[in-house]
Amino acid sequence: MKELSRDEIETLLKREIRKTESIIQEYREGSQPVAPDDAIGRVSRMDAINNKSITEAALRNAEEKLTKLRYMQDHLDSPDFGNCARCGQKIPSGRLILKPESPYCVRCAS
Repeated sequence: MKELSRDEIETLLKREIRKTESIIQEYREGSQPVAPDDAIGRVSRMDAINNKSITEAALRNAEEKLTKLRYMQDHLDSPDFGNCARCGQKIPSGRLILKPESPYCVRCAS
């Protein structure tokens, strides 16, 4: 795979940020409190509460990803950008495309 240019990485980050912001908005809408006066039945209410918990966990993960993406975007011009934060080796372009919020190469991330 060819090496990505700074502009390509910036475009990738912006696209991922927009996508993540959209997902966060959906999760926020889905994690609204379950009203006790809704006539949905006991089992359905328990299911709704369980789904709300799952959505809240996904929301936290998406917010964490967005924070990392914005950090990467803010440090795009850093001389160390694209290098693994642990071993210092160049992060392959494929890794940047698949997981642009990760500051680690595949070996150090696992």
